[in-house]
Amino acid sequence: MPCKTLKRTAITAISVLMTVSAPAIAQTANHATSSVENHKGHAHEPVLVNEADVQARELSDWEADWQSVYPFLQDGTLDAVLAHKAEDAERTVEEFRAYYDAGYATDVGRILIDGSKVTFFRDGLPVQGLYENDGYEILTYESGSQGVRYIFEKSGGDATAPQFIQFSDHITVPAKAEHFHLYWGDDRAELLKEVTNWPTYFPANMTGAEIAANMLAH
Repeated sequence: MPCKTLKRTAITAISVLMTVSAPAIAQTANHATSSVENHKGHAHEPVLVNEADVQARELSDWEADWQSVYPFLQDGTLDAVLAHKAEDAERTVEEFRAYYDAGYATDVGRILIDGSKVTFFRDGLPVQGLYENDGYEILTYESGSQGVRYIFEKSGGDATAPQFIQFSDHITVPAKAEHFHLYWGDDRAELLKEVTNWPTYFPANMTGAEIAANMLAH
């Protein structure tokens, strides 16, 4: 199926808390990607996207079995990551904890992507949709930084699967994702405004300690 590449840059993300989830998959609060939030909490120059360098991507870039990092934040596995971010930063550990608690929050603990099929596991129960490429959007955030959302629209599957899914993984050319932030809901335009909750997924075969080490390395 041909890819519809949408190169629109006029949307400015609004930092408000909203819920735009499918009825059976409650996605809480969403994210402004690490191009906006620097890793140590210091002010950085805005990160801009060169539109000419952005390329279309297929769902196969995210094909794998993925796990949410939210449980590792809750059980203390990521405490060292928070402490590292707070070193010489403008935020305390507890402020970082609150930021990531809002960002990572989700009840979808696992996502399985296989071909055009995306299966969401909410409390272990699967909801599946079939998705086709709906292009991408370059977003400009309040900070002046920019990011790219890769968008896929549901073409079949369970009625309760979200109509749209939007990936952000800080990659702007075809490449296999190492992790990603996912936004989902039924209103494409409203979903693009979500910047405070960004459920984040790493490969399902990684341990919590391996995920923490990966985050510390970045």
